[in-house]
Amino acid sequence: MSVQIYVINLDRSVSRWERISAQAGEMGLDVVRVVAVDGAAVALEDWIDTDPRRFLQMHGRHMLPGEYGCYRSHLLALQQFGGGSGGDQEIAIIVEDDIDLKADLITRAMAIHHAVPQAGLVKLFNHRTRGFRPKAVSTLDNAVGRCLHGPQGSAACYFVTRAAARTLLTTLGVMKLPYDIALERGWDSGVQTYTVRDNLTGLGPLYRQTAIAHVAQYRKTKTTRLKRVSTHLFRARDYLCRLAYAYRM
Repeated sequence: MSVQIYVINLDRSVSRWERISAQAGEMGLDVVRVVAVDGAAVALEDWIDTDPRRFLQMHGRHMLPGEYGCYRSHLLALQQFGGGSGGDQEIAIIVEDDIDLKADLITRAMAIHHAVPQAGLVKLFNHRTRGFRPKAVSTLDNAVGRCLHGPQGSAACYFVTRAAARTLLTTLGVMKLPYDIALERGWDSGVQTYTVRDNLTGLGPLYRQTAIAHVAQYRKTKTTRLKRVSTHLFRARDYLCRLAYAYRM
């Protein structure tokens, strides 16, 4: 089964595209560029399919332009694959342009797919995997399962089936959370979602040149502690859902 790699890249991030496309060429990997949405270049009144009120209630702060751009960009990647332009591939690996490609990325992803054929989405890179519960181990010794604790952070690299991509386009169609958080909530999206215990790839040298926001910008968007009561309630409920989902494999 052939697998296509989709790379999300902003027009202004030329150096990132040059680096990752050169990597792909050296490794013999076929990559397709997805032109990312530059949230900073889209006027607030032109944002589409967002629910700012729910985002504030669930996440405790206001949306950032970079988060909007990231969310829309991943949906574009899913649409490009799931919408039919992905050829005959039934699986795609979607990556952000700040990761390091690995020569065996596709091989390992396919081995994981065969180990957990019911999976619609498997995260191949995370910032943390606390409370990992294994479901299976691939023939290449990659453990895959779910985590009791989260969010795990990052949507920098994951594989998705065509059917799952189409489902995500519907269930994640309206932005109510940052994309990396929404992506791993399989109990809400309806997609059988798993993760690897150990990352299949890492971040490249340009990852610190964040295209979303810096810490100070995140802090400025937070509401007062009193107004974040609904956020704490949402996170408590979501934590219980995550626990149940991890034990329901």
